[in-house]
Amino acid sequence: MDSQALTWSHVAISLIAIASGFGVVYGLFHSSRMPRTTQMFLVTTFLTSLTGFIFFRRDQLLPSHITGVIALIVLVPTCFALYMRKLAGAWRRIYVIGAVISLYLNVFVLVVQLFLKVPALHALAPNAPANPEPPFKIVQGVVLVLFIAAGYFAVKRFRPDGVVQLAPART
Repeated sequence: MDSQALTWSHVAISLIAIASGFGVVYGLFHSSRMPRTTQMFLVTTFLTSLTGFIFFRRDQLLPSHITGVIALIVLVPTCFALYMRKLAGAWRRIYVIGAVISLYLNVFVLVVQLFLKVPALHALAPNAPANPEPPFKIVQGVVLVLFIAAGYFAVKRFRPDGVVQLAPART
């Protein structure tokens, strides 16, 4: 496979992860587990990081590598909470926060790539992300605030049926 085909494969996987991730967050707002969409999101998010490491090897550590490592680290407790702990007790919150952070990291990278590849955005911030100008910082700041708000509301609203809610310990 040539490098352009690898790049397009990575981009397609990433976009599927983002689209399915928005579906998962929508489900969280409505206390819906959305198992197929969730599985697609988690798998494609994992594959996004994996293909980033495999397809785009570099001799030095780049911010994209750090983001990929963080994404993989976040996926571990997220998947554990969902599949092993079945969202019981505090694991519901861990899952929700992990899912939202995973989607945020995908969108964060998408914004970086848009500023690098889309001429109109690149013209607004030609040195981003290495030396980010205000337009880049503003967009990333707005994205971060929206995801913090989404995470907050998702934690508050996600109460799927059949999940064991552990009572707080009495003192």
